[in-house]
Amino acid sequence: MYAVRYELIKKCRQSGARLGRLHTPHGIIETPIFMPVGTQATVKSMTPEELKEIGSQIILSNTYHLYMRPGYELIKKAGGLHEFMQWDKPILTDSGGFQVFSLGPLRKITEEGVEFRSHLDGSRHTITPEKAVEIQTALGSDIMMAFDECAPYPADRDYVKKSLERTTRWLRRCKDAHKNTENQALFGIVQGGMYKDLREQSAREITAIDLPGYAIGGLSVGEPKDIMYDILGHTVQFLPEDKPRYLMGVGSPDDLLEGVIRGVDMFDCVLPTRIARNGTAMTSQGKVVVRNATYAEDFSSLDPECDCYTCRNYTKAYIRHLIKANEILGARLLTIHNLRFLLKLMENIRTAIHEDRLLDFKEEFLKKYYQK
Repeated sequence: MYAVRYELIKKCRQSGARLGRLHTPHGIIETPIFMPVGTQATVKSMTPEELKEIGSQIILSNTYHLYMRPGYELIKKAGGLHEFMQWDKPILTDSGGFQVFSLGPLRKITEEGVEFRSHLDGSRHTITPEKAVEIQTALGSDIMMAFDECAPYPADRDYVKKSLERTTRWLRRCKDAHKNTENQALFGIVQGGMYKDLREQSAREITAIDLPGYAIGGLSVGEPKDIMYDILGHTVQFLPEDKPRYLMGVGSPDDLLEGVIRGVDMFDCVLPTRIARNGTAMTSQGKVVVRNATYAEDFSSLDPECDCYTCRNYTKAYIRHLIKANEILGARLLTIHNLRFLLKLMENIRTAIHEDRLLDFKEEFLKKYYQK
């Protein structure tokens, strides 16, 4: 028995999108779902209680950053991530591969793994597939991601082919190293860049290794959206129907809708928290750059259609003042709102799938969001 099991509830007759449930050791997740990112064992500025209040079902933490600080041995001593951060719902940890490969000249890729220098102090480290599993086992996440190589965009075809084949070999090593199968699920990651035949090759190789779930990596890395959607739609058809599908690093409203329509169940992205710190809100009427002078005397809420704590209690003028004064509360209030906005969007998407009207919902939502 796997630690994580996917249950398909129904498909939308209008779009083909999936409504499902993900059964995990720390609770059931209604899908499709957006996962707030808690890179350093915290979703920036948010308490676990606040995350639950806005409807978070699962959060994501980052293996690379927790390996670097405070160290996975310390978190293991604390009883794992759930105890360490006082979050009793499911947690997904990525393998750290994307962060390591983002280090550029600070890292060297070999068949064994990746040698790199810390972005904190320059110290030397090596993460192998076995090490990535060891770290994530200590963290105690419900879902751990396999160590993969994420090719940049654009990338040479020959490089991408060699990269995806290495990712397959690394996945086999991850599976061999993964022993805590009753309590933690290992997901494989499909790569292949922007080459359809290589995406198919990767998907077939990765899904040939029996796992409880599969992710699509290497998208939303700088490519045009039409290419991203085309590659995504092509790739999903090679993933099994009875396993969850996770599109990594995607979180704009249009990308969530397009991903769900193409059969994706899980998403994550730092976008909502990052733009909140920069003074921007996602609303039903589109993006609102609250720091702009036009909102200096605007005493309305961020979004009249939002039910979050921020929108129930504060005005654009007040939040703008906080952002301009560099007060922490400004970023907190915008973070609460942005995360609730995306989680509410996913709730509405699930309802639309249930009612077989997702394409109609998409058209209505995007018309308001983009004001056209």
